[in-house]
Amino acid sequence: MSLLPAQPDCDSGFCVIIPARMSSTRLPGKPLADIHGRPMLAWVHDCAAKSGAQFIVIATDDEAVQQASAAFGARVVLTSPAHQSGTDRLAEVIKELDLPDQQIVVNLQGDEPLMVPALLQQVAQLLSDQPEAAMATLMVPIVDSYEFNDPSAVKVVVNQLGQALYFSRSPIPCYRDGLPAAGQVLGYRHLGLYAYRAGFLRRFVAEPMAVLEQAEKLEQLRALAMGEAIAIAVAQSTPPAGVDTPADLARVRAVLKPHKA
Repeated sequence: MSLLPAQPDCDSGFCVIIPARMSSTRLPGKPLADIHGRPMLAWVHDCAAKSGAQFIVIATDDEAVQQASAAFGARVVLTSPAHQSGTDRLAEVIKELDLPDQQIVVNLQGDEPLMVPALLQQVAQLLSDQPEAAMATLMVPIVDSYEFNDPSAVKVVVNQLGQALYFSRSPIPCYRDGLPAAGQVLGYRHLGLYAYRAGFLRRFVAEPMAVLEQAEKLEQLRALAMGEAIAIAVAQSTPPAGVDTPADLARVRAVLKPHKA
C-alpha cells in the first residue's frame, strides 16, 4: 500500500528511498524518536531533500511511521513486515513504483539524521559514471589501529578501477611485517551508504544468501558473489555516526539544537 500523490518522474537523476522500521532492539520506535519536536525520520528526509534527488520515498512496515511520514509531507510505501533487510524493502518499493532497470536509487537509512547531503549526490554520480557497475558505495581512510582491528568497522580493499574487491570485519589488508607507522593510512572503512540500479536490486533479492555473506554478516558480499561490480570511492567528507542507542540520540539532539525550527 502506498501514500503517493502521483507517480513520480524518476527517469532522470537519482531517487532516494529511506527504509524505516520500528523494531530496533537498542532503541525501540527509533524512526519516530523526538528531536526538537519532530520525528527523527523528518530530519533524515530533510537531508535527502537537500541532496538534489528527483524523488524521495519512505519505505516502512509500520502504520505509525506511515502516518507520521505522511504528516510531514513525505511520500510513503507501506511494505511487507516479512522483509529481513532494508534492501528487501527497497526492492518492494521499486516493484511498487515500477521503476526502470537503469534508475539509480540511493538507500539512505532512516537513522542517519546527520548524513551529509553531498554524499548522496556523490554516491549516485559514482554509479552513473561507472555504467558497468551494479551498485556504488563510499569509504573513508583508517589511520587508527583500534578502528582497523574493530570488527564493527567494516573494511574494504579496492582495485585500480575503483571497484571493491572484498569487504570484511577483519583487518584487511593483513600486514605481514607489521602495521605502517602511526598516522599513515592502514586501510579503508566502508560507509553504509549505497546507490543501486533498480534492475540489479530485482536480481539481488532473488538470489540466496552467499556463503561469505553469511560468514561476515555483510550483505554486499552477495553482490560480489554474483559477479557484480561495486564502484567505490573515498567520501568527500566523513559523516557523523547514525543513531543506534539512547546515547546516540542525545548526541544528535545536541548537534541539531542550533538548527531547531
